Parts: sequence; structure tokens; C-alpha cells
Amino acid sequence: MIMHYSVNNIPVGVLGASGYAGRELCAIIARHPRFSLAFATANEQRGQRVRLGGRDVTFIASDDAPLADAAIVFAALPHGASLPWVERTRAAGPRVVDLSSDLRPGNTATPAVYGMPELGAATRAAIRTADVVANPGCYPTSILLALAPLAARGLVRAGATIVANAASGVSGAGNAPKRELLFAEVADDYRAYGVGNTHRHVNEMTATLAGFGADVDLVFTPHLLPVARGILATLTVPLAEPLADPVAFFREAYAGEAFLEVDDAQPTLRDVVRRNVVRLGATMLAGTRAPMLLVTSAMDNLVKGAAGQAVQNANLMCGLDETAGLLA
Repeated sequence: MIMHYSVNNIPVGVLGASGYAGRELCAIIARHPRFSLAFATANEQRGQRVRLGGRDVTFIASDDAPLADAAIVFAALPHGASLPWVERTRAAGPRVVDLSSDLRPGNTATPAVYGMPELGAATRAAIRTADVVANPGCYPTSILLALAPLAARGLVRAGATIVANAASGVSGAGNAPKRELLFAEVADDYRAYGVGNTHRHVNEMTATLAGFGADVDLVFTPHLLPVARGILATLTVPLAEPLADPVAFFREAYAGEAFLEVDDAQPTLRDVVRRNVVRLGATMLAGTRAPMLLVTSAMDNLVKGAAGQAVQNANLMCGLDETAGLLA
């Protein structure tokens, strides 16, 4: 059911607040006009006080979290560890936005409502009434929002292969200490990983594309950028027919969307860092025997790709303006 509030503050909690996405959530909540932070958990850092969003936050253990004190709980826990806490939280009463992959399409037989509001009115309506929302992954957000209008209108050539290459800043790998993510290992380098179409986000994307009725294969190769945050994706899309003006097509498809920007110029990370937006560019490819479209997508992996989109979903769940507390 939709929850409406007459008070100014809506209490929310964050499970897994010490990770990059969790810290970003706490920072957004600190400046949100209606949300107030009821608790923030971090087992290994419990008792530590940190400054997030201009406010002091003291981490507590997950087992000590007063779950019932929150209206919404954000589960920013590792993949595979989140589902038990989602179930425990729901048993205590609050609704949940889960940032892990545990309940996303393609990862479970019974996925939760998929929290990508820009997919349309039906998706927004489902988010508003959901008890649990599965927040999309960062790569899938950048790629699916570039493909959704094409797939929904049957413009992708049947049986085609879409090639998606996407590069992310190192914060996308989390903040656990890893040798390969040390500054000296990442700086002045650029490399692919999860090659062979084996990355865990592939299931989420192919299941969502199938839901659009798209008869396609998706070949996805992620890359590691030597920057802290941001994702830049380039997608090569075989079309059933050429688009006379692909930029105009995307502008029409996303007209009125606060967090989708379409431009004639190619998007860059500088356009989107620390903003809750996906910025798109599109152009027809020359020199191909069949019509092919190149779509470029840029966004901040920690904001629109994680914490910002989670707050966007929570705003809808609480009956608030979808843009509340978010930088467009």
C-alpha cells in the first residue's frame, strides 16, 4: 500500500552504510527535504563516527538496527547477503529498496518490482505500491535506458546481437581492499574484465530486454577506468529500419523525464558526475550493410547507478515528488 505522511520527517535506515553506495545514500538523505536517517549499519565499523553529507553519522551493528523505527530501509549489502535482511526488515514492518542483485530480474524466480522509473507509467505505478523494490545495477541502468525505447517500439532487428561496451570508475568494485584496485595498479591503465559475456549483470539485462519482447542477444564487456566514479557505455544496435534523426527519437521517448538528458554532443563523465542523471547521445553508423545505431550513455555509477536511483524509488514509494533531494 502507498504510505502518506503528514509529518516533515520520514525515518529511513541504511543497512551496509560503510560501502561507497551506502555512504552516498547517507549523504543524499542528509540533504533530503523529507527523509531523516534513523540508523546506519556497518558491522566492521560499528561505533565509528563519520561525516557524510555535512552531518555526523555513527555506524551501528546490523543486529542492533531498530528496523521498526524506519518507514523505508535501504539494503546496501553485498550480493548474496542482502535477501535475508530484506526478509527480516519486511517482517519488522518497513518497506525496502534493495541495492543488491538478489531480487533483480534474471537472478531469482520471483524478482521484486524493478526500480527503473523511466521504463514507463506502469513501472512507476508498481514502484509506488511495492513493499520491496529491486534497485537496478549500475551497468544495467546505463545500458537498458539506452535500449528501452528502441526495444519497446520494435526497432531492434530481430535475432540481432547488441554489443555493449561500458567502462566504470573503480568505486563500482566496492571499497574492500583489493590489490588490483590500488592506485598504482589502476592509474595510467585501462582494461576489460568479466570477459566472455560472463559478468553478473548480463542476466539482469537480458531478462529485462526479453520483457520488452526483444528477440536479441546481448554481448556485454565491462572495462575499468582509472577514475573514481562514472560509467560511459557505447552500444552498437542493429536496427530493423534506419532512424532519420536518432537524437530526436530519444528526446521524444524521454520527454518530461527529469533524470534523462539527450544531446547532439557525445556525453562525457564530466556531464554527469555527482548528478542523478543518464545522459544519452545517438548517431546512425556509416559504412554498414544494414542500418546500425550507436548509442552512448553516461552516468554516475554511485548516484543514478545506485544511491540516487534508490532514493528516487523511495520518493515514489512514499508518495513524494520523484526528484526530492536529488541533483538533476
